[in-house]
Amino acid sequence: MRIKKNKSKHSTSYSVIESYRDRNGRSTTRVVESLGNEEEIRKKHPGVDPNEWAHAYAQKLTEEKKKNASQIIAKYNPTKQIPLHKRHSYNIGYLFLQKIYHELKFDKLCQQIQKENHFTFDLNEILSRLLYMRILHPTSKRGTLEQAKELLEPHSIEPQHIYRALDVLEKNIDRIQETAYKNSVSIVDRQTEVLYYDCTNFFFEIEEADGLKQYGMSKENRPNPIVQMGLFMDGNGLPLAYNLNPGNTNEQPTLKPLQKRIMKDFDLSKMIVITDAGLSSADNRKYNTLGQRGFVTTQSIKMLPKHLKAFALDKTGWKLTHTTGKNRLKEYDLSTLDPKKYAENTFYKERWINEKGLEQRLIITFSFKYQSYHQKIREGQIERALKKIDNPSQLKKKRANDPNRFIESVSFTKNGEVAKKTHYTLNSEQIEKEAQYDGLYGVCTNVHSTPEEIVAINQRRWEIEETFRIMKSEMKSRPVYLQKDERIQAHFLTCFLSLLIFRILEKKLGETFTCPEIIETLKKMRVYDAKGHGYIPTYMRTHLTDHLHETFGFRTDTEIVSNKIIKKIIKDTKIAK
Repeated sequence: MRIKKNKSKHSTSYSVIESYRDRNGRSTTRVVESLGNEEEIRKKHPGVDPNEWAHAYAQKLTEEKKKNASQIIAKYNPTKQIPLHKRHSYNIGYLFLQKIYHELKFDKLCQQIQKENHFTFDLNEILSRLLYMRILHPTSKRGTLEQAKELLEPHSIEPQHIYRALDVLEKNIDRIQETAYKNSVSIVDRQTEVLYYDCTNFFFEIEEADGLKQYGMSKENRPNPIVQMGLFMDGNGLPLAYNLNPGNTNEQPTLKPLQKRIMKDFDLSKMIVITDAGLSSADNRKYNTLGQRGFVTTQSIKMLPKHLKAFALDKTGWKLTHTTGKNRLKEYDLSTLDPKKYAENTFYKERWINEKGLEQRLIITFSFKYQSYHQKIREGQIERALKKIDNPSQLKKKRANDPNRFIESVSFTKNGEVAKKTHYTLNSEQIEKEAQYDGLYGVCTNVHSTPEEIVAINQRRWEIEETFRIMKSEMKSRPVYLQKDERIQAHFLTCFLSLLIFRILEKKLGETFTCPEIIETLKKMRVYDAKGHGYIPTYMRTHLTDHLHETFGFRTDTEIVSNKIIKKIIKDTKIAK
């Protein structure tokens, strides 16, 4: 600390000042204490030289600060206005995302790409902000730059550079996905022997189809052009790779090209591919009988040939899962069992079938709990159908799960004459027909594992559906407003990478917190800039914030975090260990 003199015509004022660096790294000063003018100092301290006393006092404060370095005292003036248009509160929740970003070595990859292409803007700075803000505050690309000003570390990104960066990212999509996978192996468990594949689509707020943006079957029943995404997820629930196709593309042929790419680029050969019935073409199944590959796919029992449907609906010949020894061979007749006694059990039957020259196992499972679930769903649909009977104008085309399918029109009287008015009634035959499938679930596979293992890995398909939900809801990856195909491709690359970072964060936290909980907590983790003294946390400390700090090895939840500690935390989050 040192003394600053302010000389006027009739007097000299003294104040103690000290130097510090602001959040931008610039050196500046602040007033620690105003000591008054010479006359005021002489009145308080008779017989002293004001100049000598002021320097001695500054030296005393410096020594006291050194002795009590762990305590920070900040002074604020209740009459002094805060500076106009100056930000004082910053988000630090992104630091946990930044740590994973650098563990994945995306910064090194950006530097390599920048060196190879000789552009001047900072690709790493742009990509990192796109990923952090896609999780914390998803918005447009220009909006991202504005929102990113709330992060503790300032950025110097110009709006035009963000779009140029998208063009660069698009040219390196496969390379970036490959790097993301290979670097992730060292920081999180990747279970690549079981892979899940599914497709979804994303809509655009436009009317005219063009390029990737084409009219197709929207998952959200929207009348807008869409693009289609095919995604592979590993057995640990982490996104592995994706491809983007025009919205009018048939989903089934999209699996093989992406699978071939990950086999080549990711050096994977042994895998079981899990898909739903819509993606399980004969060609896809046959492809995954080659080498060390296998498949497990859902099978619609309603779509089975007549003799296999009869096999599935037969109440006899069922076995219990999770049994050993002689009990494993015991067969049950479902019609003779007490649903309450066997409510927690799952039964199965299986046989080998040949479909278009492909030998595969058909496994059918049944549980009374699943049967009850189906019955409740249908009861609700029947109730809705009864309401529609009273208001026929609401009847539309009957879709697979539309309650309208339980309604039939009657145009003749009981005597066989043409009725003057069409009447509507419940279709009891259709209801009974569907009821026979309650509690049943079918899969086809060429894998020689137990039925329990096959059913267990197939049931985890819900995780890839949840992955798509997170992309669409929490990360707001649609609607998409970009026009150029290259930038649309880059947009979904950033969504994919953000999703990977977030999923890794979930794994690090032990999967004990929900997605909304984590994102909302990271958003609220803010600190107040205490004028060079440090940063005061303004967020609520919770079990989740404790878990975050313990997992990542640094703390931001002390009463005040000094500038020195903050700098060390930021530095540590940019080191890949």
